Amino acid sequence: MSYELRPLPETVQRLCADLSAPNLLVAHLTLVHDVSVDLVVGLRQKFHDLEFDEAAVCFGAGSHDIGKVKHPNELTSPGSQHEEDGPALLQEHGIEQRLARFARTHGRWTIEVLAIEDLLVALSDAIWKGQRIDELEKQVIDTISRQTSIEEWEVFSELDGLLEKIASQGDERLAWQRSNG
Repeated sequence: MSYELRPLPETVQRLCADLSAPNLLVAHLTLVHDVSVDLVVGLRQKFHDLEFDEAAVCFGAGSHDIGKVKHPNELTSPGSQHEEDGPALLQEHGIEQRLARFARTHGRWTIEVLAIEDLLVALSDAIWKGQRIDELEKQVIDTISRQTSIEEWEVFSELDGLLEKIASQGDERLAWQRSNG
């Protein structure tokens, strides 16, 4: 990558080491975490009145797929068992439920009404590779608009530019993950 990736939160780094997380998983978590930092910084710059827990979003992005240590086949094949087992695994290692939940909710945005933090973790998990998901972005826009009383079209305009900038490096991130996994 043309810039230095931000390291995972120390708690997640220790957890990955304790669980002997595969390199591919650690690389993926590092990339999604890095994107989440860009996302929360951009949101803070654009929406000063938006209330959300930045640290929780970044922790959630950095740990969302940790359940894949129990389901390594899901590192390269579809599957959602890691979402079911991830929160308990995190809690067994001392992570509070309010943070462990992201291991389940990052894939549930189509079937559950989620808080902004959960939506931002799901968005980070999509956009890191350049994937734009209109339905997910619409939920984020609606939530930001409700919280800030900014018109949806204006939120869309601001958010779209931020997401396009992040998504534009998707191919570079995918290549980095391949070479570091």
